[in-house]
Amino acid sequence: MENATWDLIIIGAGPAGLAAGVYAGRARLKTLILERTYPGGQAFNTHRIDNYPGFPAGIGGPELTELMAEQARKHGAEILTADVTTAQLGSSPKILQTTEGELKAHSVIIASGAAPRKLGAPGETEFTGRGVSYCATCDGAFFRNRVVAVVGGGDSALTEALFLARLAKEVIVIHRRSELRAVKAVQEAVRAEPRIRVLTPAIVTAIEGRDAMERVLLAPAPGASSEAQACLPSSIAAEGIFIYVGNDPATGFARGQVALDDFGYVLTDDELGTSQPGVFAAGDVRRKGLRQIVTAAADGAIAAMNSEKWLSEHHLIS
Repeated sequence: MENATWDLIIIGAGPAGLAAGVYAGRARLKTLILERTYPGGQAFNTHRIDNYPGFPAGIGGPELTELMAEQARKHGAEILTADVTTAQLGSSPKILQTTEGELKAHSVIIASGAAPRKLGAPGETEFTGRGVSYCATCDGAFFRNRVVAVVGGGDSALTEALFLARLAKEVIVIHRRSELRAVKAVQEAVRAEPRIRVLTPAIVTAIEGRDAMERVLLAPAPGASSEAQACLPSSIAAEGIFIYVGNDPATGFARGQVALDDFGYVLTDDELGTSQPGVFAAGDVRRKGLRQIVTAAADGAIAAMNSEKWLSEHHLIS
């Protein structure tokens, strides 16, 4: 495999990378998909997916992504467990240094995703999928008429709190600063929503429960006034907690190779091309608005077809 030069290497086997693999395989490109863990990405860890078209009864994340991987393989794409450490994306062919050796390709799609930043609180890992979530759009429906918490004070956190307020019995927003950071219009909407309660300045110290999470332990954030400390409960009963403290795009290997924004997301044009010819990006790794499985899959299809077009124009298809 190290001696081969692929038409296309796709970095990442989440929904974006797997969809790209399906389309690239159907275009008869010699395609390799790299994934450092297992196919599926974050979607694999989602217990139930109710908003992916074609599955009115919902589908498990592992089941959906396994079907995507099977479909990519069926159309000829190969999947290799490997992590990309460095890349030379301006060379011809493009060269990737991976944990499985050096790999070469005429075109590359970066679909390495972005992982939600963790709180690091005790219980967070243990209750992921059993109350702890990082996507209200994905999992909010499971908490209908229940009490849930949202951690964060930015636009994403408050927008998702408003979404959850349409479903949950009560939404408790927990933010470590005294002032929320979202735009004023969103803050005003949150303050006006009777089902949302805001606790500031507070930090989550632990998430507890038995088979599923049952409560969130709190402490005053550093610098909190004595009045704020006195008003803050030491714990709240909640069956779910949605964490929005930022995301970390997996683009370490791409720094200095393609243009990134200040947060590390890949910048793309309307065709999902990057600043480097022959290199495209798809899914959560690129700067975009909505990050969902369906939008990632759409990105993958667009990136794959534009990669095929670029390869054809440069007479680089095997």
